Amino acid sequence: MMINGVNDINRSLSVNGTGADTQNISPARLKAMKRSGQVECETCASREYKDGSDEANVSFKSAAHIDPSSAASKVMAHEQEHVSNANRKAASKDGEVLSASVTLKTAVCPECGRAYVSGGVTNTAIKYPSTSYGQNQKSADYPELAGRNVDYAG
Repeated sequence: MMINGVNDINRSLSVNGTGADTQNISPARLKAMKRSGQVECETCASREYKDGSDEANVSFKSAAHIDPSSAASKVMAHEQEHVSNANRKAASKDGEVLSASVTLKTAVCPECGRAYVSGGVTNTAIKYPSTSYGQNQKSADYPELAGRNVDYAG
């Protein structure tokens, strides 16, 4: 339903924190005002972050809001917790962290058009000392895996 050029979704934003009336503003102008912070973006204000890993000792195990202006640093700090856990795990089993990388993901808010940090991913590679069990497991798996990647067309 259109009311003065603004659809119902934006009607709930009729007054911002400073008391400015936004009902008679075009959708494009309203989006620009949200992007500049003149009008609060409901999507950004309600965005929550939650860790999806199986590590119990990291932050954001329960969904929590992060202010968009500090999201990059808080998400990076969270991902560094995963790197610390990898180092601790490797040290406890005489392993060595060969590499650890953190990638921050970004997205664009559909309501205001601002870019924001939408999450992060940590990748680690740990090398552990070889054990006779590992060699025995490879030998036990061989009959099942042998010939699976044979190119018969050649």
